[in-house]
Amino acid sequence: MKTNKIVNISLTSVITAVIFTSGLMKFIHLPWSVAGLEHYNPSILGLMEMAFIILFAIPKTMRMGFILLCCYFGGAIATELARDAPILNPAIPLVLIWIVAFLRDKSLFLGAANSQKNAV
Repeated sequence: MKTNKIVNISLTSVITAVIFTSGLMKFIHLPWSVAGLEHYNPSILGLMEMAFIILFAIPKTMRMGFILLCCYFGGAIATELARDAPILNPAIPLVLIWIVAFLRDKSLFLGAANSQKNAV
């Protein structure tokens, strides 16, 4: 039980730091970070990314942060597909978010009934 908690906290911290840093780089307009975002407002995108990952990191707002991050990165994947660009840049963080969310709260994916049945 203690090992599971340590793994959850560690993975949540790592993914939070990575995505927060990505949002911060967009917010402060680092040239190599905002390349390709000329038609969009990178400051707003960076603020959204940072706000959503903070919501995800807080236990009480994790579900809302999870939904918002899925929508954000889903939109990023759609944008990459429309531009014929590789989708790995937004897909990798999204998969990592799914893994961390599954480890933190299995009921997001399995439903409340299955989660409670497995806990007993």
